[in-house]
Amino acid sequence: MSTYRYKRIFVALVLTASVASAQTHIVAPTPNKYKPSDDVQVGQEAAQQAMKELPMLNDAATEEYVEGIGQRLVRSIPAEYQHPEFRYTFRVVNQKEINAFALPGGPMFVNRGMIEAAHDEGEIAGVMAHELSHVVLRHGTAQATKATKYEIGAVAGQILGAIVGGAAGSIIAQGSNFGISTYFMKFSREYESQADILGSQIMARAGYNPVDMANMFHTLAAQGGSGPEWLSDHPNPGNREQRIRQEAQALHFTGGGYQNTAEFNSIQNRLKGMSPALTAQQIANQQKTGRPVGTGGRAVNVEPPSGSFRTYQPTNALRVSVPSNWSPVEGGGSSVTYAPQGAYFQGNNGGSAFTHGVEVGVAQGTGNLQNDTNSLLRSFAQGNPNLQQSGRARNDSVGGRNGITVQLANVSEVTGQPEYIALSTTELRDGSLLYVIGVAPRTEADTYDRTFQQVRRNIQIADR
Repeated sequence: MSTYRYKRIFVALVLTASVASAQTHIVAPTPNKYKPSDDVQVGQEAAQQAMKELPMLNDAATEEYVEGIGQRLVRSIPAEYQHPEFRYTFRVVNQKEINAFALPGGPMFVNRGMIEAAHDEGEIAGVMAHELSHVVLRHGTAQATKATKYEIGAVAGQILGAIVGGAAGSIIAQGSNFGISTYFMKFSREYESQADILGSQIMARAGYNPVDMANMFHTLAAQGGSGPEWLSDHPNPGNREQRIRQEAQALHFTGGGYQNTAEFNSIQNRLKGMSPALTAQQIANQQKTGRPVGTGGRAVNVEPPSGSFRTYQPTNALRVSVPSNWSPVEGGGSSVTYAPQGAYFQGNNGGSAFTHGVEVGVAQGTGNLQNDTNSLLRSFAQGNPNLQQSGRARNDSVGGRNGITVQLANVSEVTGQPEYIALSTTELRDGSLLYVIGVAPRTEADTYDRTFQQVRRNIQIADR
């Protein structure tokens, strides 16, 4: 990795002189009533909202890869466009749609679908350089200036919803107190043209071939249908690909360019091995039900399950023993959840999710254990689009009765990471279905599966 960095720095130094002399000069739009520090404030507020409203991938290897591309581009911003107060960050959203957006002052979000659609690293860098150019030219607050009724503290939700655009943007804007204004839905074609040209220059200074930006736009356009959400929010200024290629020629950069092929292929293969990314509609559905989508990128750290157990009695007919460092965190209705501290999350509209622990509940049944278990699985799958059965159902003991245990895989609504789920069921005397759902990150499945087994086997049922 260190050799690669030295090579990249060398390439950037060699290219800087020719790029500076041949580039088309871009002037940031005026008027802009906001100070650069206002861009930072607005962007940070909107970024925090984005990380709550959108499912962050939270995969260290992918995040590091995208961060590396982003920081190389930042180091290549021409001096006249640099803003020392800006804080550039680069995060990956676990969303299928081909999209990316950047917020005033520096935060950038790249959809997983964008990485998966690219043919090489240069195409990813092209989209990121375009988005970075919107930031350094301060297009977000320049556009906000035209709508004078919004004050700096009220514009974050507007800008975020507008720049994200599409279904996801509507979700964010509706979640704010300000509602979305069509004025913020798209950048003007003038702003798009500026971002294309300056983005080409930044790419060249970073050692990438600007033609890769044009290639990515061609890739997006070829997707057709509802795929390239990025294009719907970034209107074509006209002859976009041709203009970028002309700029590349003016920069004496018409061939070659750095391609980190090995790491690019590794990251794409890594993403292919994960559960599918969420669609904008799935994110919207989760928002409507108040279920958490993201946690601002927080890692969830909890104590491992204690070896000693504590017994609770949620109903007269049921006694449940769980690790002594777990507590009931949600009850009422037909189920109760037991989880360690820090593993339970409450949504904005009453929904909830947990990353470690068990849920014990009762569902309607017909007296046929297999059929009732399948019916329960189908009902869970309706609200969890990434839920998949990862093993064959097996006979098991639940509270000393004949039961069924099914192993499942899912993507956590809280962390965006793969999670392990063990669903166990047995029949009650009245024909209803008792179920126990154990949830843990996939990386901790072995440790927690032993605990889940103890919980379901030690349940005491008195329903005669």
